[in-house]
Parts: sequence; structure tokens; C-alpha cells
Amino acid sequence: MNKITERVANMDPVLNFLHCETSNDWIKLASKNLDILLVDHANCEKKAASTAINLLYKYTDSYQLINKLSKLAREELRHFEQVVSIMRKRGIKYEYLSPSRYASKLRQFISTKEPEKLVDTCIVCAYIEARSCERFSKLIPILDNELASFYQSLLKSESRHFSDYINLAKIFSNYDISERVIFFGKKEAELILSEDDEFRFHSGITLS
Repeated sequence: MNKITERVANMDPVLNFLHCETSNDWIKLASKNLDILLVDHANCEKKAASTAINLLYKYTDSYQLINKLSKLAREELRHFEQVVSIMRKRGIKYEYLSPSRYASKLRQFISTKEPEKLVDTCIVCAYIEARSCERFSKLIPILDNELASFYQSLLKSESRHFSDYINLAKIFSNYDISERVIFFGKKEAELILSEDDEFRFHSGITLS
């Protein structure tokens, strides 16, 4: 166990947003599969940047949206670079890793019409960012000092990304989004609490 346990971000908004917490079984499995954890974490950061950039291309009529997503994409790419640097330092090859079902399953429920599509996308992104933040906080006490320090440094930005996406969802909706937020929250919790075949950063309960 590392000596870095102080949290630099208030986790209450994240924990109150999510409908469940990560299980101890997932945390124990993560400690035994750090190579997979880091490779999949790198993939997640890359995908997060790609999602923000894709939204930038598609929705160009709001400077508020553009500014938020541009900053977010830069931060996600910076995090990707940091994870890759740690992998390289530790001699971990950046090999292909199949994605988890997590994000694709959540996106299945996104509306196909606007503005609901943009709003749902922002809500889904908010849950992904919130879960990432929660898992960083859960991992900190069981990782070595280098990784714990790195994950601790990500807590504040990941928490901000979650709130940024929820705020964007509220701004670009012309209706009360609370029911959609609860809907996606329940779906997200189902994925986290159900069984997965393979361990990944956003996997549910895995047996090995």
C-alpha cells in the first residue's frame, strides 16, 4: 500500500451522481493486472479526446460548447501522453486491447434526434468521466507511490470534466433532463455491478 492517501478533490459530487460504487473485487483485480489497467486507461483517455473532438466538429454553433470541448480534448490528450510515458518507463508494450462493453452499451440508449442526441451524449460522457474519477480515487490507496500520485493528480480534472458535461447537457436542452440523468445512471450502475468476461478499466465484476 502506498503512502499517498490524501484526496485533493471533493469526491462527494461524483459519488452522489453515480448510482453505485466500485466493488472491492474489482479493486483487488486491478492491483493484479496493472499492465492491462494502464493500457486500457491510455485507450480511455484517447477515446475521451476523440469524443470531444468529434463533438467539436459536429456542433459548431456554440462558442461555449467549443471552448469547453477544446479545453477538455487537450486535457485528455495530455493525460494520454502521461499514461503512455508511465507505460514506457515500466516496459509495458502498447499492444491491442479489446474495448470493454461499457461505453458502447451506454451509447446504445442515446437518442437519434436533436437536441436529445447531444444532451444524451453529454450525460453519457458525464457518467464515464465520473466513473473514471471514482475509480482513480479507489485505486490510489492500493497502488505504488508513482501511480498513486499520478491518479491523485487526475482527480480534480476528471471531476471537472464530469460537471462540464452535465452543465452542457443542461444548457443545450429545452426540457428537464433529470429523468434522462437517472435513466443513464441506472444503466451505468447495471454495467458496473454485472459480470464481465474480461478485466478493463470500466469493466463490471470480473471473475478472473
